[in-house]
Amino acid sequence: PGGASDPGGLPLEARAARMSTELAGPPIYLDADACPVKDETYRVAARYGLVVHVVANSVLNLPREPWIVRVVVGSALDAADDWIAERAGPGSIVLTADVPLAARCVKAGATVLAFTGKPFSESSIGMALATRDLMQSLREAGTITGGPKPFSRADRSAFLSALDRAVNRILRERPRDA
Repeated sequence: PGGASDPGGLPLEARAARMSTELAGPPIYLDADACPVKDETYRVAARYGLVVHVVANSVLNLPREPWIVRVVVGSALDAADDWIAERAGPGSIVLTADVPLAARCVKAGATVLAFTGKPFSESSIGMALATRDLMQSLREAGTITGGPKPFSRADRSAFLSALDRAVNRILRERPRDA
């Protein structure tokens, strides 16, 4: 009660636990609000048999696949970020454009990618946070009035390649069960 739920059946935690034992591979946590690469994420997950946790503040229209877990966290500030950060860790993949969430997940040991395919790492997250804060200050001062450039076909391609590489790296590094 009070936690995230899956409108399609089992309580979220029970469904996620069942899926993680049925499918071997890194779980993917998708920060889905305003995500431009949901379809690309599903394509890679289907190829490797991975579970995708689609985390959002409201119900999104998703494909009905057993490996896609809908996570509706409610409207509290940072609820989606908190849900993802609590579960992210070594062997998991987090997909987000939210730099503070990326920092939390990198610190937890997760592989973190931006929607453009750019990886966040321990060596790059400090600069990403500083750039985010600078841009926010410039927007608040009225110096910058535009948003980010439109998402391009090249961005989608870069994302697909980066996600594929991340999955393969995690699969190679996983200990083999005897």
